[in-house]
Amino acid sequence: MSTTPRAIATDSPNLFQRVKNVFGAAFFLLIQHSPKLLELYRNEKTWTLFRVAMGCTGAALVILPLTLWSGYFTALFGLTLFVVSILLPQAELESATDRKARELGAQTVVSGGEFQIGNTLGTEVQFFISPSHTWALSKSFDSILVIPTAEICSLRVDSSWGNWVLRVRWADRKADFLYKGIFAERFARLAEESLRQASAAAQSSAGKTRAARA
Repeated sequence: MSTTPRAIATDSPNLFQRVKNVFGAAFFLLIQHSPKLLELYRNEKTWTLFRVAMGCTGAALVILPLTLWSGYFTALFGLTLFVVSILLPQAELESATDRKARELGAQTVVSGGEFQIGNTLGTEVQFFISPSHTWALSKSFDSILVIPTAEICSLRVDSSWGNWVLRVRWADRKADFLYKGIFAERFARLAEESLRQASAAAQSSAGKTRAARA
């Protein structure tokens, strides 16, 4: 069975929304590799104080007397801190994604790009990866595709007309997932790495189980 991804047609977002989307994607990548930042993000009081402190510090740096040339750089840095404090998302103690991952027994959740079946419109999905199965779920957590993790035999990331495609093969089936945007390649390779590690671990575990039974 072969599937080909297709872009979802959406209304063009305004400049502020585009900036927020890019910043949100960058923030996601940052917390993916920073457990301490993720822990801070999960604490509502601490995260709020962090944002307020950042905003106040930035505002203070902006209004400092610009008597020296270096003062302009200080003001620019302060303005950056102030803007970042506004763009940072609110603390999230436990998201719906966390609850779904716990329900499925998924150990890793990463972006799955856009997936399309037949002539239907592409659907943006997330990979919920467990040792037994990998679920591609929509934003509303509808199951779009289920892949036995141990059966994954091939993973490849290719460039395609300015976008990036993650090609997954398992058993006698295959599926392609399309990634778009400024962080497209990073998200595609993060998904590839996560699936590769989970598949290798699942295959190793299955091999040990068969050896124990022999």
